[in-house]
Amino acid sequence: MIQPMHFLWPELLWLLWAIPLLVLGYAWLLRRRRQPALRYANVAMVRQAMLPGRVWRRHLPPALLLVALAVLLFAAARPQAALPLPTGQSTVVLAVDVSLSMQADDIKPSRLDAAREAAKAFVRQLPDGARVGLVSFAGTAQVVQPPTYSREKLLAAIDALHLQHGTAMGSGIVAALSELFPNEAMDLGEAAFRPLTAHAPRAQPKPVAQPFTHGAEPAATIVLLTDGRSNFGVHPLQAADMAAARGVRIHAVGLGTVDTAGADQDDWSLVLQLDEDMLREVTGITHGDYLRAGSAESLLQAYEKMGARLQVQMRETELSGPLALGALLLMAGAALLSLLWCQRVA
Repeated sequence: MIQPMHFLWPELLWLLWAIPLLVLGYAWLLRRRRQPALRYANVAMVRQAMLPGRVWRRHLPPALLLVALAVLLFAAARPQAALPLPTGQSTVVLAVDVSLSMQADDIKPSRLDAAREAAKAFVRQLPDGARVGLVSFAGTAQVVQPPTYSREKLLAAIDALHLQHGTAMGSGIVAALSELFPNEAMDLGEAAFRPLTAHAPRAQPKPVAQPFTHGAEPAATIVLLTDGRSNFGVHPLQAADMAAARGVRIHAVGLGTVDTAGADQDDWSLVLQLDEDMLREVTGITHGDYLRAGSAESLLQAYEKMGARLQVQMRETELSGPLALGALLLMAGAALLSLLWCQRVA
């Protein structure tokens, strides 16, 4: 989707007022030429030249020339817009929930198995130039596979995911950030196995997501998959603030339903209710997207949509060059038509 356009030199847009003046000048020249045309002795020849089928031929080349001049003047103001362009290299970290609730079989054969297959399909469709890492989180978060170009390593790491107690969504985000910014030496102590605080300490003012400019990679993204609500570790909103401050977008896929009752197993309360409000707020802070999947098929579709979005990136692009090229093509077309129809260029 094309974002609103802005101009680096907007003051030059005043030059567009020259176009109406040129139109008036062209009309004045046409009126001046009518008077000498009446002096022709052969009136029939004049009428033939002014046949309705040929009148538009007479005016089309000048019209194209005027449009070309308008486009050139518009380009002179140096318009810019954020356009969806193919990404070059990028870094993506998958953060996958491996809490015990992922063994629920409401999504066949189980939530974890469906998540594995969807994650594999997601990895396969990413561009070869994208590095992909894998983080798992339950009561704690751990890096299963640092970002790599090797798809074989990623697929093996996805198969190796195993279930644990608790859900530390924010800690998973922090662990992913530690891989994206290894030189910052982030303190992962807060990602330890401890109960989640009721209120997140939020940075004020809230950071705004900016284009990723650190290092040689042109983009960095965290794709979060969870089926419940965070109850351990760093608060998800605090972790989202950390990501936004570093220009990292978080996209999230919510797995399961929002009205599933809790269940008891091995003296642990498995919270199966999906916390959609939290996921929407986390992705909103980083200008990311949230999708919900209630079945294995919809989970695959959600990952396909995420993969397609990650293959393009909104980039601020100056449009002066393409506009100038279009204007030159219009000028060449006007000159060619004038030569063919009127046997002259001017």
